[in-house]
Amino acid sequence: MDFNLALHLGLPETILAVSSLLILVFGAFRGDKGMISVSALCGVALIAAAFAGAFGHQGAAFGGSFIVDGVALFAKVAIYIAAVFIIVLGQGYFDRVGAGRFELPILILLAALGMSLMVSAGDLISLYVGLELQSLALYVLAAFRRDDAKSSEAGLKYFVLGALSSGLLLYGASLVYGFAGSMNFHDIAQSATTNLNVGLIFGLVFVICGLAFKVSAAPFHMWTPDVYEGAPTPIVAFFAGAPKFAAMVLFARVLQTGFAVQADQWRQVVLVLAVLSFVIGALGGLMQKDIKRLLAYSSIANMGYALLTIAAGAVGIPALLIFFVLYMVDTLGLFTVQMALSRKGEPVTRIDSLAGLSKTNMPMTIVLTILCLSVLGMPPFSGFWAKYFVFGAAITAGLWQFAAAGLVASVVAAFYYLRILKLMWFDAPTGDMDKSPLETRWIAYAAAAFSFPVVIVFLIYVYPLAQSAAQGFGS
Repeated sequence: MDFNLALHLGLPETILAVSSLLILVFGAFRGDKGMISVSALCGVALIAAAFAGAFGHQGAAFGGSFIVDGVALFAKVAIYIAAVFIIVLGQGYFDRVGAGRFELPILILLAALGMSLMVSAGDLISLYVGLELQSLALYVLAAFRRDDAKSSEAGLKYFVLGALSSGLLLYGASLVYGFAGSMNFHDIAQSATTNLNVGLIFGLVFVICGLAFKVSAAPFHMWTPDVYEGAPTPIVAFFAGAPKFAAMVLFARVLQTGFAVQADQWRQVVLVLAVLSFVIGALGGLMQKDIKRLLAYSSIANMGYALLTIAAGAVGIPALLIFFVLYMVDTLGLFTVQMALSRKGEPVTRIDSLAGLSKTNMPMTIVLTILCLSVLGMPPFSGFWAKYFVFGAAITAGLWQFAAAGLVASVVAAFYYLRILKLMWFDAPTGDMDKSPLETRWIAYAAAAFSFPVVIVFLIYVYPLAQSAAQGFGS
């Protein structure tokens, strides 16, 4: 192996790993009073890693365990940028609640490193190492507010159920290794082509179940509403986007590289997961009264759309990349709006607390209106284009029945966003809102502006990049 080539391929990960260790030492000496400096350094490290990824080389290293292709680089850049925004939001949020500690941005940095390893995983070992690195950081982040009972409960639930999913994943990986004789995805594909057996199929099903938990696809979604409700809001904004992007790319790589020949078998499982996610996400959201629980069910439904792109095969990969970038922006915007709204120092958490918002905070009402219309898929907002590419890929692959099911679920889900719009614009206000923090205002404005009209310019330039990145994926 050419060590020089491996170093070039793993430059973003090297930057993040070395930076996290050095910043941790710096933070240990400075303590919590150095949190702003630590956050700034972590942000610089993530931006440097994003540049390294954007202009990085492609290839494989460490015996095929580490794969850097167009999809991996595309996902890495999106994940690093998302992490920067979360650090900015987290800095302000934890300062306001008096729970700021210097470990916060470092944990986000380590989670981003784990996600980076996930999208480049070329075998079962690197898959598990990347997955657990990001999961361990996220467990701590979920319970970061130690003095808050709900946050502690969220962290414990996420940890226990995450351990269960890791067990399923490990059991499946051991079965795959036992029957295929290798951990490398390409070797597994070769073995499955020549000697497919029941043990290998069982192993694949367990691996799918473990990964489905990580993306909160139904019926492995049970942790999502409770964790979203209890965890600190900036951390939930992180949960909802970047980790799921990384896990979904890993999902696609495992299935389309290691088990490409068995596509007819695993496609059935993936389609069942997608339909269940549609139904549970759409119907479950109708009954929610808490904003974060509503967004949790919306996230479950959206994972159904992402799974549809995986079931579509190679034609679905560009749609997957574009879908997740647009989804992450909308989700970040919605959670940022929720952070921006408070009354008498208490955050607004219930949906009915948004009543009459147009009469007390018109700018944030407009932002929330744009984001709600985007998420429900109204043209010409970004959410419409995300679903357009997903359904287009599904129809191209001959899965038009499932595209139709996704469209129906999207119409059902539109009701809970229309309810929010009705409350904001037509109901009487229940009291004045506090002034929104500066960083939440500007990030919310930016997300709304991206939803329309910036998304049009974005798609003109980025969709060809996504198509180019997806070429050769899984081969």
